[in-house]
Amino acid sequence: MGRPKIDIKFVENSSNRHVTYSNRRNGIMKKAKEITVLCDAKVSLIVCANSGKMHEYTSSSTDLVEVLDQYHKKSGERLWDFKHENLENEIERVKTENDSMEILLRHMKGEDISSLKLTELMHLEKALEVGLIGVREHSYLRNLLSSPGQDRGGKNKQLHFALLQKEMEKIALEEMERTT
Repeated sequence: MGRPKIDIKFVENSSNRHVTYSNRRNGIMKKAKEITVLCDAKVSLIVCANSGKMHEYTSSSTDLVEVLDQYHKKSGERLWDFKHENLENEIERVKTENDSMEILLRHMKGEDISSLKLTELMHLEKALEVGLIGVREHSYLRNLLSSPGQDRGGKNKQLHFALLQKEMEKIALEEMERTT
């Protein structure tokens, strides 16, 4: 006598449901492997649990992308929207941006500057001057705040003077930009 037929309905008890899920998942994975071996079929199976865990099987003779492409061609259905298709374009854009930023960084380090035009060299010089001023200001303010032996009034006056100097340097740089 064989197994009794069970009703296919939602399993209410959570621990029983988990056991049933695990057993059924293992069973369907076993069947996928068997059909791959017995019939030389290209099989791709994805099982997602409510907990968020994902289990997958893809036959060794293929990969998931190949199976999905074949599905697209045969069925004519789209499995994802155009937003996902544009991810490749976005990746290319980010790669290009990364490459240009690496080139700019090399230029700022003084490497590969022989290929730059005069205007590009002037912009690079200006950017380096602004960066140098920022580093000097930061260093000066750090030294000022960490220097012992001064009262608060003296430090406040020096900080006020440093801020005025910074504003004057900014004005001078802006004036220099306008003239170039």
